[in-house]
Amino acid sequence: MLSGSATKLASCFVGLDKRYVTDVDLTARTTTGDPEGEVAERPEPPTREELERRLATLRGDIELPIPATSAVKIGGERAYKLARRGIAVEMPLRRSRVDTLDVIAYTGEEVRLDLRVSSGTYIRAIADALGGHCRTLRRLEIGPFSVDEADAGRFIPVDEALARL
Repeated sequence: MLSGSATKLASCFVGLDKRYVTDVDLTARTTTGDPEGEVAERPEPPTREELERRLATLRGDIELPIPATSAVKIGGERAYKLARRGIAVEMPLRRSRVDTLDVIAYTGEEVRLDLRVSSGTYIRAIADALGGHCRTLRRLEIGPFSVDEADAGRFIPVDEALARL
């Protein structure tokens, strides 16, 4: 978290690569890409082999549609506001990079993934491309900063934070 005069440096940190862990429910696609949405489709969950084929297409440089419930502006208005009013719009594709997309666990109906992605990557779009939705999502890292070193009582001095970049 940035505070005080350090907030002026926010743009230096926002664009950093991110690392996430997500649980993807492969039994349902939802309108929002997460459990909050309505079930839009109930596909047959993929076999392990089919899951691996789908994952292979999502590594490296990819283009996926931005979720309709995102904060991106469409015609000057936030997409999620349009979606809440029931206005369907053609969502643009977003180019991003997926450096790591590893299976931590797979039950046949759910997969836990460890992802390292470029800034601006929508994990919900990756879950949708796999045929499901994000049941859970946790950011573990942003650039060289890890949640493991987070401490509510400790702030990293600005010069130290910038030196890590």
